[in-house]
Amino acid sequence: MLLLNCPWCGPRDETEYHYGGQAHVRYPQAPADLTDREWAEYLFFRDNPEGPFAERWVHSTGCRRWFNVVRDTTSYRVLAVYRPTDPRPEGSR
Repeated sequence: MLLLNCPWCGPRDETEYHYGGQAHVRYPQAPADLTDREWAEYLFFRDNPEGPFAERWVHSTGCRRWFNVVRDTTSYRVLAVYRPTDPRPEGSR
């Protein structure tokens, strides 16, 4: 079981959260100008690294706020937790 430390509520069991995908994926500035391929790449193509990876999580049964987690994908160890407004820590992708 994964223990995540919500920046607002403190440590909670992973069952209180929902995974939101890769962090730091920028919304296209002009989505109407994208080709079908570019739009599909934005929607569906994500990194799948071995090692540190920045993810988005929401504390769905608590404060309902989004935050970012850097997690090692090989060991599931949480390396950092930070608010979306904070800079990405060193070592994340």
